[in-house]
Amino acid sequence: MIDFEDFFPAITQHAGFLRAQEYEPLRAALGRANEWIAQQGVEVVNVETVVLPEMHDRLEEGTQDPSLRTSGEMSSEWHQFIRVWYRRG
Repeated sequence: MIDFEDFFPAITQHAGFLRAQEYEPLRAALGRANEWIAQQGVEVVNVETVVLPEMHDRLEEGTQDPSLRTSGEMSSEWHQFIRVWYRRG
């Protein structure tokens, strides 16, 4: 049976008046994924960076920034997180 587990960068500062929400680096979420893999003893099938709009903790592949804000008439925030696809061994 194949399954997946997601690892999100944690919020380090909540949004406030004139202050954007801040997140830990994506690498911290990757570290938690590596710890989880070692503890669970699963067979990793694939690891990916997932990018989704308007969701807590996710961005574009290859960057360490966990969120990206676009501007213009309508701004949006895109987030990245780590997804580990696995089989239980």
